[in-house]
Amino acid sequence: MNTQATAGFSVEGVSFSYGKGQILAGIDLEVRQGEFLCLLGPSGSGKTTLQRLLAGLETPEQGQITWKGDLITGPSSERGMVFQDYSLFPWLNLADNIAMALEKSAPELSRKERLEIASDYLASVGLAGTSKQYPFQLSGGMQQRAAIARALALSSTALLLDEPFGALDPLNRAKLQDLLTEIWSKASPRKTVVFVTHDVEEAIYIADRVVVLGASPGRIIGEVKVPFLRPRHRRDILRSPEFHRLQEEISNYYHSDVLEHIEEVGAVHGDGEGI
Repeated sequence: MNTQATAGFSVEGVSFSYGKGQILAGIDLEVRQGEFLCLLGPSGSGKTTLQRLLAGLETPEQGQITWKGDLITGPSSERGMVFQDYSLFPWLNLADNIAMALEKSAPELSRKERLEIASDYLASVGLAGTSKQYPFQLSGGMQQRAAIARALALSSTALLLDEPFGALDPLNRAKLQDLLTEIWSKASPRKTVVFVTHDVEEAIYIADRVVVLGASPGRIIGEVKVPFLRPRHRRDILRSPEFHRLQEEISNYYHSDVLEHIEEVGAVHGDGEGI
């Protein structure tokens, strides 16, 4: 295999702090082009920070991050990001929100052409006929669909999604999981997706590979390759012994990490007489 041809993100020895608090420590990670990878971890494990570093919104304190062999030094339309809070412009209707993204990815198009393509993107995420509506007129699930459509309109070769379904009810969450993986599966070539979540079931269901982060500071404590073929059928997967085995494997990573922290604290306290 030509590893250079499949190189996507390469994270080498990355550490990052906010003030005196270390958020990430010694992260080494490879993400292949076209891979659907989930970053899974509890609050405080630095998932969002790592995502922002991949997007170029932050700069590593130590180490480096490359995309297709090039050092990431700032944001790029090649790496589209979808945030948990939708991040749509409230003063623009949905078509104009997406047309603004198209101004960057296809500046040669006329406004009329951009609006027509925006309607197509909205239809692709199940929002046909909503072009003239504003974000405040939509449910949370619909706003998140529009945010995904806008990210797709950037024609980014990588999509970075930061807990995009975290605030949704279970039904809409499941629908958007299926919608996202369907769009990703049908794209040619497939986009590289890095999806942040703290939901073990979600990570196993949608990802090719799950990277597990531990907290305080954030570092990689485990990795799980997901064996299920695509397209995936939720009922069959959630009932399968393999799914439950993967859940247990990830749970064991967490338990081992917690025990390690407890032992470290105990060792520190044990050094001080009478503590």
